[in-house]
Order: sequence, then structure tokens, then C-alpha cells
Amino acid sequence: MLYCSTRDKNKTFTFEQIFLNALASDGGLYVPVSIPKVTQSEMAQMSKLNFSELSFEIFHKFTGDTFVANELRTIITKSYSVFQNPKIVDLKIIDNIHCVELFHGPTLAFKDIAMQVLGNMYEFLLKKSKNKMNLITATSGDTGAAAIDALKSKPYVNIFVLHPENKVSEIQRRLMTSVMDKNVFNIAVKGTFDDCQYLVKEMFNDQVFRNEIQMSGVNSINWARIVAQVVYYFFIYFQQGASKKEMIVSVPTGNFGDIYAGYIAKQMGLPIKKLIIATNHNNLLEKCLNTGLYEPGKVNPSISPSMDIQVASNFERIIFDVCNQNTTRVLTLMNDLKVNKKFKLSNDELGKLKTTFLAFSVDEKETLETIKYIFDRHNIIVDPHSAIGFKALQKYNNFRSEFAYFCFETAHPCKFPEAIIKAINYNPQIPNFIGNIKDKEEKFVVLENNLDQLKKYIQSKVN
Repeated sequence: MLYCSTRDKNKTFTFEQIFLNALASDGGLYVPVSIPKVTQSEMAQMSKLNFSELSFEIFHKFTGDTFVANELRTIITKSYSVFQNPKIVDLKIIDNIHCVELFHGPTLAFKDIAMQVLGNMYEFLLKKSKNKMNLITATSGDTGAAAIDALKSKPYVNIFVLHPENKVSEIQRRLMTSVMDKNVFNIAVKGTFDDCQYLVKEMFNDQVFRNEIQMSGVNSINWARIVAQVVYYFFIYFQQGASKKEMIVSVPTGNFGDIYAGYIAKQMGLPIKKLIIATNHNNLLEKCLNTGLYEPGKVNPSISPSMDIQVASNFERIIFDVCNQNTTRVLTLMNDLKVNKKFKLSNDELGKLKTTFLAFSVDEKETLETIKYIFDRHNIIVDPHSAIGFKALQKYNNFRSEFAYFCFETAHPCKFPEAIIKAINYNPQIPNFIGNIKDKEEKFVVLENNLDQLKKYIQSKVN
């Protein structure tokens, strides 16, 4: 299995190279040279597997000879041994919608499903090479906690997490900042998530700095994150039993990684009819899908903070495909974004995007009403991001019996108590295994939205 950059198809790389590098040196994102296909006989065999076994089969298609089979199987088994629900991913039906519970990991969010695997892959590869790496990531709330849990106390690695100061929920913050391990560094940036993401990308693009500190990343720009998320699209399809209907999946979307994984699953042969981009009022992607214009604006804070994003990193991967993998065209569009702060897709490119994707935005009032509706009717509490995914699917309003409808529940509701209290006047309970997190000491620094200051801080800790 070989990979290339979305900005240069001439150079190819192994899975190990793209895993450890995370972002291509030309600023592009790594993608496979070709997407592996799943045959019907393979699908029949996969349908009998549990989540961990299925994860091995999917990862094995993308990792090449980076791991021998037993090594990969051990990594995956270890990764999912820390989940509270032995199924890893569970489903429940609400109003004929299959709600997919992705929050049974140690930090109560879907990011755990990929991040635990990444953490153990880093540990395995770095132990073998004896190299030390410094992982730097930006978080809008959930990635940071998942990365810290997966990497804390692991030898040969430090983890630096940038979060926007006062723009994540208290529980999201404390799940990061209450971890005292010496290899964990939390940084609150005076800015937005997009600012944090920009700082990380600029550090990746500084080749001298990047090489000096042996930098890598665990954001969804890392292809292994995408592979791990592909797995649960296959898993939920098989959960239908004998019917195996074509799928329509609504995904609460911020950085476009989780929904892009669905696109890859479809390319592999999974029968997905439509992927619904569900957004809050920061609806950059909905506007782009309607007009072809990708023009990031100002981030407006919301009760669904993990979606308060205006620059969706993984969108470049889908642009690469709708531009027929023409890297010259991708470079033109990305340069337009950098210089003019926007780009415009052609009608043909937009049409290709629309063959797979739909988009619906859900405002604050609708989000709270949806939380209340689900609670009143079914006595189930969903977090605001999941409520947005559910409402977006309702807005689709084209339910037909020949399709199966799925909505991702991306986080446990206890991470967003303010929104839940506002919607149903009830404070969701924190699971016992998390402990009394509100009484724990916190450790983090606050830095200006300044690249040089951030680099100096990181260098001081690395050295």
C-alpha cells in the first residue's frame, strides 16, 4: 500500500512514513494511491466479526508491511480493551433512525476509537526505532482528551495539545488538563480552534522546526485516524442483520474527518447512498455544497463547541478527488484559500461532491428542541452534537423503506451539561469510571495566538 500527497502524486510513501509524518512536507494531506476494494465474499466474512476483528481486517488493507499480522492484531486488541462497552460501538433505534453510540471510550467521545489505536501504533513503532517524537495537535474539545489518554506515560513520545481558551466545555477541558503525566503538555491559546489549527499547520510547514523537534500529529490529518473511522461504517452496516439496506448516514461535522471516512468506506464498496454533513450555525460546508464557494468566516461560539470550526482540514482530501486527482488544480484552490481566503469549485466539481454528500445546518434553538424531543419521547439524553446529527437527518425528510438511516452520537452528554440543563433542566451524570473530575488539579499554560511564542514554549519543553 503506497500513499501520495494531495499536492504531489509523483512521490510515494509507505504507511509507516505517512503515519509518522502525519502531514506531507508540501502542505498536502496523504491519501492512498488507490483505495482497496472489498469483495462480496470478504463482506460476507466481515459480517461475522466483532468490532476488534473487523478493525484488524480494515487496517490490514491500509498498513502494507508496516506490521506483521500478529503485531497489528495485538495493537488493536490492546486499544479496545479499555472501552467500557465490550461492543465498542453500540446502536439504538429512535424514530426508525439507528443512533450509533461512539462514546464508550475512556474520554467519552468518538475520537477514542481512532486515538487508542494511534497511541499504541506510536508506542510500537517508536520502541522499535528508539526515536523520540513530539506530537502536536489542535482540539476543538474531544481530540485533545482522546490523544492525551492514548499517549500519556508512553515512552519516546511527548504530546502537546492546543485548545482555544474558554471555548471548550469544562468537562472537555478537565479531561485534558487533569492529566499530570510528564509527557503531557496542555496549551490554552487565546483564540479559536481555527487559530489553534493554523498554528499547528504552520509548525508542520516549517521544515527546520519540524525536523528539529521530530514533530508528528494525531489530528484527523493523520491517515490512520481516517482508517479507524472507516471501520464503524462497515460495522453498523453489518448490524442490520439479513436486510443489509443501502445506508444514509448523518454525521455531526467539524473538521470533515469522520464523514470523509464514510466516503472512503463507500469507495471500498460499502453501499452508502448519501452522507449528510450536519453542522451548527458555523455552516461553511453547507454553504460550499450549495454554492461551490468555500469562504471561511468568523467562528460564532455555540453549545456544540466541537463543531465551532470554519476551516475543515480534511476537506482537501475530498477536493483532491472531485478535481480528478489533478494536483495542479488542488494547488490552485489551496493557494486561493491562502491568498484570497476563499476558493470556488467549478460546476463539474460541485456536481461530483453532491453525488455523495448532502448538508443541513441546525441552529441553537433547534438543537435544544431536539434534545428535549428525544428526552420527552424516549427518555434518552443526547449531547448537542448528536442532536444536530439527528435533526439534520429529520430535515432530510425523504425517508424511504428501501434505505437504512443512521445518525452518529459522537459524545457523551455529560461533557456538555450547560446545554443539557438548558434543554431539559437535568444535569447528566458523569460515568463512575471518570471519577470526580471536577475536584482534580489542572495543569496547563495560557499562550497568546502567536507562532513564535508557541514554538519557544515547545522547544523549551522538548529540550
